[in-house]
Amino acid sequence: MKRMAGLSYIEWTEATWNPLAGCAMASPGCTNCYAQRMAARLAAMGVEKYSGTTRKSGRRAVWTGQINFDEASLAAPLKWRKPMRIFVNSMSDLFQDSVPEHFIAGVWTVMEKAFWHSFQILTKRPERMRDVLRGKDFSTLPNVWLGTSVESQEYVGRIDMLRETPAHVRFVSFEPLIGPVIAADLSGVHWVIVGGESGPGARPMEAWWVEKLRDACSEQDVAFFFKQWGGVRKGRSGRTLAGRTWDEYPVLAVRS
Repeated sequence: MKRMAGLSYIEWTEATWNPLAGCAMASPGCTNCYAQRMAARLAAMGVEKYSGTTRKSGRRAVWTGQINFDEASLAAPLKWRKPMRIFVNSMSDLFQDSVPEHFIAGVWTVMEKAFWHSFQILTKRPERMRDVLRGKDFSTLPNVWLGTSVESQEYVGRIDMLRETPAHVRFVSFEPLIGPVIAADLSGVHWVIVGGESGPGARPMEAWWVEKLRDACSEQDVAFFFKQWGGVRKGRSGRTLAGRTWDEYPVLAVRS
């Protein structure tokens, strides 16, 4: 069966859209980033878009900080007529300092035109996302979900910056969860994703870390999505918690 370009196996989305390639390390959650490995593999296969975005460090690929813009792919969601949840820049971060505001504005224009889709943007740089989106050139789009990644207690301050960002839907991805997050304040947040790290060198995740976040979501009326336990072979560890799967989505973003 032929898959449509952009369709994704990521559990919480339906498609990915990557108008740019390449990234830079932001925090410990980036250490074993799957996108680094994938970018290196694609570059080795001759995919020009990923050329120069990674380098070898010992036995693994790491980001160089170079980013490549793919102007040709900007209009792709406009061609996808079936409404979908689309993860924007699954292989990068739209709000890196090296991404100019005019390019971000181009992405915004496409998302506004493709109003039948829901776009999910996830960043480890919520301070820049907040500052850019407060600018006069950006409107708050009802079909755009804005999120930040928090891998441990040390980075919960990112949620404060997300709260200060104009958005109809806000979400937090606690993935890879590499440490506990105690008493998370989820006010102003509509959706939480939790997942363990997977792939080579995956760091373990404790069950009580997940349970703590699930309970915080229940107490604060936030949709909870448990993505995976992770591990070197994530398929074996599965994604059930307390005997069931947790695939909740934010009520404000339910499509008719």
